[in-house]
Amino acid sequence: MSKMDEVRAEMVKALKSGDKARKNVLSLLLSDLKAKWIDKRADLTQAEENAVIAKEIKQTKETLETAPKDRADIAGQCRFALSVLEEFAPRPLGEEELRGLIRDTAVRLSIVQPSPHDRGRMMK
Repeated sequence: MSKMDEVRAEMVKALKSGDKARKNVLSLLLSDLKAKWIDKRADLTQAEENAVIAKEIKQTKETLETAPKDRADIAGQCRFALSVLEEFAPRPLGEEELRGLIRDTAVRLSIVQPSPHDRGRMMK
């Protein structure tokens, strides 16, 4: 299931439950994903979907930072939007998961003692 489908399904849930604030955030994200899909004229890759989500998170964080200090309502809306958007952002790998991935790649490429050349092969 693509992120666009997940966002659409969550938006329907928000509509049915009457959660207008969540629906608005999801609607904005869905419109950004659709705009990218229309521009590309093909299905989006997972990386492209994640880039759209990251862009929306960045914009929301910037809005939060530039919001006037006396406007707690704007800050609250931005924090809520960030919490919703981060549900769809990819989860970063932990240190142990990353080390395991590197070990698996080294084994797959039959690398025993990594040299600078081998590091380049592993990064591909």
